[in-house]
Amino acid sequence: MTEPILPAEAQAVRDLSTAYRNLTEQIGRVIVGQKEVVEQLLTALFSRGHCLLVGVPGLAKTLLVSTVSKILDLSFKRIQFTPDLMPADITGTDILQDDPESGRRKFVFLRGPIFANMILADEINRTPPKTQAALLEAMQEHHVTAGASTYHLPEPFFVLATQNPIEQEGTYPLPEAQLDRFMFNIIVSYPDRNEELDIMKRTTGVVSAELQPVLTGEQILRLQNVVRQVVVADHVFNYAADLVRATRPRSPGVPKFIPEFLSWGAGPRASQYLILGGKARAILHDRLHVTTDDIKAVACPVLRHRLITTFHADAEGVTTDDIITRLIDAIPLPQEQAAARVMRA
Repeated sequence: MTEPILPAEAQAVRDLSTAYRNLTEQIGRVIVGQKEVVEQLLTALFSRGHCLLVGVPGLAKTLLVSTVSKILDLSFKRIQFTPDLMPADITGTDILQDDPESGRRKFVFLRGPIFANMILADEINRTPPKTQAALLEAMQEHHVTAGASTYHLPEPFFVLATQNPIEQEGTYPLPEAQLDRFMFNIIVSYPDRNEELDIMKRTTGVVSAELQPVLTGEQILRLQNVVRQVVVADHVFNYAADLVRATRPRSPGVPKFIPEFLSWGAGPRASQYLILGGKARAILHDRLHVTTDDIKAVACPVLRHRLITTFHADAEGVTTDDIITRLIDAIPLPQEQAAARVMRA
């Protein structure tokens, strides 16, 4: 059962809502458009989740992450994944050094770029599975093991990985079990015409935007704890469970189009992330409770990389987003179910 939010935490929720408006204003000085992407990224951050960004090159994915790291006063590192990148290149390694006091040699751990608050794992599918696994282990455990020693990563710790959806030659696609470690799969789309004109005007001159830090790492950690205290009613839990369970083709009572278009559905982690994402979104919108609309809003980024389509769906051009949209329309809301029961009675 969720513990009630205390008055101090309630004030923190209001502070976060105000900070969110300041964050989006600051980001808007650098990033044109992409409001939905920004909201989803910040939602995952305050939920202690990691994100996978999918978009073609040149859509400001790197600029977005570095901008967020600056206005949140967090350390930021970019790791460009390549086929020859080794696990030690990102986690760090032991090196042999002379000890000036004893005159003897000893191993000293040299920290890799993963020791930062925000990590941009650029084109994560371009590196072999061994290196991918090293990053994903650090994402899950929030520490790095080298030899017999364990080194904890700085908190808050947030990984944003990117993938290019077009060029897949010579890549190592992430297995479904590793994709499941990402809270959100965020689609970064092309800007519209007006946004593209604005981008050209902003980036071809000499004026650069000045950014001011909005939150510190310590404040973010506190707000991440507050997110987990947001109240969730039983009917919202039930709706999230119904939505996830309806993606499983072999479950009884699923919509008829699910076995036709999906070979595998989402696991329990999807249910957890729907609730956590709903809690964070509620706070960002200055509410102390989660609604079914919050669950609907985070359904696509939570579910789209957890559903495996059938050959028939691929042949028909049916995407996971199409299936999720149809599923949201097909699953009745709790109030609709209650009304139906009254009518039957």
